[in-house]
Amino acid sequence: MDNIDLNIWRQVALWSAAGHRVVLGTITRTWGSAPRPPGSAVAIRDDGLVAGSVSGGCIEDDLVDKAREGVLAEGVPKVVRYGIDADAAHRFGLPCGGLIELVLEPVLPRTRVDELLDRLARGERARRVLTLASGEVELQPATETDELELTDTTLTTHHGPHWRLILIGAGQMTQYLAQMATALGYQVIVNDPREEYAEGFEVPGATLLRTMPDDTVTALKPDGHTAVIALTHDPKLDDLALMEALASDAFYVGAIGSRVNQAKRKERLAEHFGMTPEQLARLHGPVGLKNGARTPPEIAVSILAELTAVRYGYRIPEPVVVKGAAAVEAGCVS
Repeated sequence: MDNIDLNIWRQVALWSAAGHRVVLGTITRTWGSAPRPPGSAVAIRDDGLVAGSVSGGCIEDDLVDKAREGVLAEGVPKVVRYGIDADAAHRFGLPCGGLIELVLEPVLPRTRVDELLDRLARGERARRVLTLASGEVELQPATETDELELTDTTLTTHHGPHWRLILIGAGQMTQYLAQMATALGYQVIVNDPREEYAEGFEVPGATLLRTMPDDTVTALKPDGHTAVIALTHDPKLDDLALMEALASDAFYVGAIGSRVNQAKRKERLAEHFGMTPEQLARLHGPVGLKNGARTPPEIAVSILAELTAVRYGYRIPEPVVVKGAAAVEAGCVS
């Protein structure tokens, strides 16, 4: 399951190889309640086909009309704005006073689509610098700062996974979690030294490591863009990973298991590994939002939902079971 960035670039490559004219639109700035954040992209083919999104449909409709008229994928990149006044805001479905700024870039050999696509397919990150006056592109190694930047002369964007997810354990749920996390733009690293689980484990785009969990986490040096989740139910493996993760800068550290097991886990980490109360307070568990999830794919959804909330600074309150819900009536939720 590929992430949005990779899907768009693959579509651009296919359309260009088939002889179509293509233009790539990238949101560079927004004001007001814009539907998509800066960095969101859309590709428009000369016959009006669309990949990606910058507005949920309203601006895309205008771009499609221009593409069909043959006036979109021409010349050099240009900066355009939508929704700058009340009439335009109403026309394009933006809140009054809202504004979306785009760079529209004709896709040509100088765009270096295939080279970027090769890097993304390998799970790498890349810094892409577009010169507005000529349309020339330079691909550079990614840097620690991955902010989009538009100047009078260049547009700098970053591509590839901006977040890392380290999963301890290669069980069934890890399969679902790794696939979904890849789609959300995570670089997924699965760690399991157990032959019976690691043998045969394969998720496209995910890396499997067979080293011991504490060595793995130490070597990967979790930073503020890294999450670590222990999924084995085996204290000999999970506790080792959590010990190192809780002492790191990881933005999220979690472990699967019941509330009772979570309490026992914290006792072990404090007693045997000297973890402080402040470190233990960072441990999410039972991992994931409490939404009644029971099956492995449902639990994977709940985990990624919690990761998303933490990334954006949201705290989700304890849930309330709604009487009359279909799953409750069927006895699926306790």
